[in-house]
Amino acid sequence: MAAVLDTGRLEAFSDGVLAIIITIMVLELRPPHATTLVALRPLIPVLASYILSFVYIGIYWNNHHHMLHVTSRIDGGVLWANLHLLFWLSLVPFVTAWMGENHFASAPTATYGVVLLMAAFAYLILQRRIIRVQGDDSLLARAVGGDLKGRISPLLYITAIPLAFVSRWIAGALYVTVALWWLVPDRRIERALAEQRS
Repeated sequence: MAAVLDTGRLEAFSDGVLAIIITIMVLELRPPHATTLVALRPLIPVLASYILSFVYIGIYWNNHHHMLHVTSRIDGGVLWANLHLLFWLSLVPFVTAWMGENHFASAPTATYGVVLLMAAFAYLILQRRIIRVQGDDSLLARAVGGDLKGRISPLLYITAIPLAFVSRWIAGALYVTVALWWLVPDRRIERALAEQRS
């Protein structure tokens, strides 16, 4: 039987990595040398890609926190699944900078979508692994249910990736759509907690 571990170190490590990811992204922002507001115009794509990525990292941090809040035990498989998620999220600063500095050109925009897609799959793997450790009757399993949002989001990324070579704006709009869909924190876990307490 595998050893059962608590979640404290996993959550602290994940929080630290996500904080570093945001720090790296903000350090990529280079101020213009001119002092007029017009000098900011060439930086609009860079700022737009930063804002989108910041929102995505915030969404992952928020949902990761909610998921671990209802997780009482983990195992080595959960640790590796979490590292898998953090690996894909650690690539976000690179693809953010590449996409922004190249004004949402097709290849960088498609690659951005690949990273988002792989992070979404990694999150689903982590969620499934935690449910496996906690059990199918666990609070997390009851809260996520069929996880419609979690299953539709990758389909939108899969659609956006090839579309980036047809219309980078449509691909970008799909990335924004997914972010807006997840921007409101996932209430399923909070509802499940409230039901358990009552």
